[in-house]
Amino acid sequence: MLIDLGNGALGVMQRHVGLFDIDAICLSHLHADHCLDLASYWVARRYAPGGPQPPIPVYAPQRAAERIALAYGLEADPGPAMTDAFSFITLTPGTRRIGPFLITTQRMNHPVETYGFRVEHGGRILAYSADTGPCEALVELARRADLLLCEASFLDAPDVPGNLHLTGRQAGEHAERAGVRHLVLTHLVPWNGKERSFAEASATFTGKLSLAAPGQEFDLTPSAPLPM
Repeated sequence: MLIDLGNGALGVMQRHVGLFDIDAICLSHLHADHCLDLASYWVARRYAPGGPQPPIPVYAPQRAAERIALAYGLEADPGPAMTDAFSFITLTPGTRRIGPFLITTQRMNHPVETYGFRVEHGGRILAYSADTGPCEALVELARRADLLLCEASFLDAPDVPGNLHLTGRQAGEHAERAGVRHLVLTHLVPWNGKERSFAEASATFTGKLSLAAPGQEFDLTPSAPLPM
């Protein structure tokens, strides 16, 4: 199961998993940096050398098929053009099974319809904030998570917008309130020093803290030690 597929992600994905080894995709929202490579993946699945690959489910906000089709340039009746490769399932708040995983979704605090994810399997919990400003829903979604992937796009400043993204300090506060074991800061923009985001989160979070990096792996299988 793949969560989010932003611009540039499809190539990097193939360092870790085969191109057609994906069984399901979840899209948190329809901003380009979280969904745009689904258009490229549609091409790959539809025109594979061995023939078209069978459709796989894509759990996404409403009108995802139209969004991706228009991004690719299929302007005439764009939605159905995507369904030969993907079966689109509209996300709503709640809990459902996707393969072996118990997935809980909640609306986040972002200008477009956006969902955070809580993934439970084998007694372990991974939570993903997607893009969000401060919100109580994130605390509930991440409650007692072994690992929280949490955005920290902003640095503390008097004029930080309240309903768009989190600062490192705010990410730490949400994780601390949720009782998270390991917080990983993500969505780190290049014009902010990662060290400053890390320092902000360190001031409000007492558990293990890391910065996201390409190719990073976290083993949450039952036989692996919990993050400390």
